[in-house]
Amino acid sequence: MAAEPADPPRRNALSKETVLRTAVALADEEGTGSLSMRRLAKRLGVEAMSLYHHFRNKDVILDGMVDLVFGEIELPTDDSADHPADWRSGMRARAVSMRGVLARHPWAVSLLDSRTNPGHATLRHHNAVIGCLRSGGFSLAGAAHALSVLDSYVYGFALQELSLPFSSSAGLADVAGSILDQLPRQEFPHLAEMIVDRTGKPDYAYTGEFDFGLELILEGLERQRES
Repeated sequence: MAAEPADPPRRNALSKETVLRTAVALADEEGTGSLSMRRLAKRLGVEAMSLYHHFRNKDVILDGMVDLVFGEIELPTDDSADHPADWRSGMRARAVSMRGVLARHPWAVSLLDSRTNPGHATLRHHNAVIGCLRSGGFSLAGAAHALSVLDSYVYGFALQELSLPFSSSAGLADVAGSILDQLPRQEFPHLAEMIVDRTGKPDYAYTGEFDFGLELILEGLERQRES
């Protein structure tokens, strides 16, 4: 007796998460400027019309991409009512995590706060940050100030890192040495001193400046909270 012919393999359904994660990967490689429904569909191996079953336009995809990025950032807890110092560790961990996430997704720096239709992960993130600050003793206005200054610092530092012409201490030393070789030291003595005795040294790591600045901000917020 002849065997029944096997059913043809079913093509995996295209899910929203698959589309969004593919869009994030594409943006990581090429930036959001190259992101289009047609380009994304090609990466997924489908027709562009298939995407419109899940997303009515590119803006909705960008909303989802931003939500995925917020979902990668470490959330602080809001249990600092019994441990007032916990707000600092929570904000520190969140800032460090956010910086790392923005380094993985450079395109997201300019988009995280640009969307008007936040997703669940975005709302959960901001609610957790505000909750941690409020439980840590901040007034509502103080929590708003703290969130603003912390985000401004992290975003600004991330942008600065992305624009630097080096990616390691060795690269910085090479750039600093090149500048120093052409620098009229008598005309710019303070800059020359900084390069020779600080930034031009092989053991100097620019990344350490992030931690130093973050601690200054946390210390200032602590004084503001106590007042």
